[in-house]
Amino acid sequence: MEYNLADLFELVAAAVPEREALVCDGRSFTFSELDERANRLAAHLAAAGIGRGDHVAIFLYNSVEYIETMLAAFKLRAVPINVNYRYGPAELAYLLDDADARAIVFHDDLAPTLDAVIADLVDLGVAVRVRRPDGSRDEGVGALGVDYETALAGADPTMSFGPRSGDDLYVLYTGGTTGMPKGVMWRHEDLFFAALGGGAGASGQPVTDPSQLATRARENRPIRCLPACPFMHGTAHWMAFSALLGGGAVVISSDRRFDPIRLWQLISDEQVRVLVIVGDAFARPLVEALDADALADVEVSSCAVVISGGAILSPTVKKVLAEKLPGSIIVDGYGASETGGQGQSFTVAGTEPSAISRFTVNEETTVLTDDLVPAGVGVIGKLARRGHIPLGYYKDPTKTEETFPVVSGVRWAVPGDHARIEDDGTITLLGRGSVSINTGGEKVYPEEVEGVLKSHKSVFDAVVVGVADERWGERVVAVVQPRPGLEVELEPLAQHVRQHLARYKVPRGLVTVAEVRRSPAGKPDYRWAREIAEEQELDPGPADRAATAT
Repeated sequence: MEYNLADLFELVAAAVPEREALVCDGRSFTFSELDERANRLAAHLAAAGIGRGDHVAIFLYNSVEYIETMLAAFKLRAVPINVNYRYGPAELAYLLDDADARAIVFHDDLAPTLDAVIADLVDLGVAVRVRRPDGSRDEGVGALGVDYETALAGADPTMSFGPRSGDDLYVLYTGGTTGMPKGVMWRHEDLFFAALGGGAGASGQPVTDPSQLATRARENRPIRCLPACPFMHGTAHWMAFSALLGGGAVVISSDRRFDPIRLWQLISDEQVRVLVIVGDAFARPLVEALDADALADVEVSSCAVVISGGAILSPTVKKVLAEKLPGSIIVDGYGASETGGQGQSFTVAGTEPSAISRFTVNEETTVLTDDLVPAGVGVIGKLARRGHIPLGYYKDPTKTEETFPVVSGVRWAVPGDHARIEDDGTITLLGRGSVSINTGGEKVYPEEVEGVLKSHKSVFDAVVVGVADERWGERVVAVVQPRPGLEVELEPLAQHVRQHLARYKVPRGLVTVAEVRRSPAGKPDYRWAREIAEEQELDPGPADRAATAT
């Protein structure tokens, strides 16, 4: 057997058939039931002409059907394509066309957006429509798509599948920091080891043979995992499949908007052990919700591990979250769509997290200079990974060559994050080079400054950008969301940053906003922040100008 995701799932499902696999909205499915439902959907898609290499778009909110559609595609050796449910017609049309989607599974609520563009997508011939959680459907937009449950009921769950390969594809569309979405192409085997943990589980050791997954699934204590972030982003995919391939259960919140109180209630009701979030956009509201009257009698001690992927947690949030969940471990995970997981940092109650983001990385990860040679200790370069990495970007050989260079016979993934190696071998993450700020010839990485700003008692959230400056080229400006009832002033913030970072990294301008704009996955909207900064920046005082100029 090869490291094919469908084969691996079927192996685990056969080993623990009666164990709970998915829980959502009062519905619960065992591994056996999930496998059968995925088989039925695969049979329906196959009857409609979908097969090996065909792309199946998933235009869904978090739901049981999202996981089932991914499994069904893998079973057919087809390729699931993640679609952002916030897309408007033009964005949706671009992605479906770029991805060469031949089938789409979509939620009923999203039918109007799809209906507006589907006539122009000549390759998209198969549509399956998922009803609302209450079972109703919107009849006001034609009859687009076959009903999902009807399709499953009419399909043969005993369909036989031919041999599959570890070379089969998984494609993850990512918008990156700028530009149009790009499809990152992974072999199943590479994804399994780079992003899904390689079946390591509690042992910490990846499997050396696929059959070991079945043994570990039977012997391991089942872990109940709740990916609170949208399934349309890689972090949620990876954590859900890591749990399933370990014989654990995936608990799914069907809420269309993030509600921290409802999420804690779900964690309590379902005894969730592992919570997966994306950065402070999720963590801060969760921390503050724990003090709400509505949660006074809610027991959340089952939550032993909180993992953040896709965005870094600020030190204050990590510390408070660990204190409010005694005995828990707060894990800051670092990785990218083009690299999988690369490093982690851990926080437990009673420890003082560093204001600077430092990670212990795997042996395949290092820092390379601009000339793509290993960087020495203290040298700023680009974070890179070798070994299990993607094949490249779908239909973009130029960008593939740039991001996945071959150096002395070794192929690297270098997506553009800048970092430096410290004396103890850990790596300090500085941020994406494409949003770095050049002030007086010095580079400032927004994420580094943001982490320090968010450790200030008056700051709820912050994004850092550069705006044009006649003398310095660019000056550093902080776009800050204050904590409720508190005011934020530039000089106290500047003094706070000076305690941790070099003077040229200190913000010389400040804009306060009611809410920092982030994507559904918690990533900052730097384009919006720069526009806000250019329009509304508060003029810095003479003292700050002098301090920054020295």
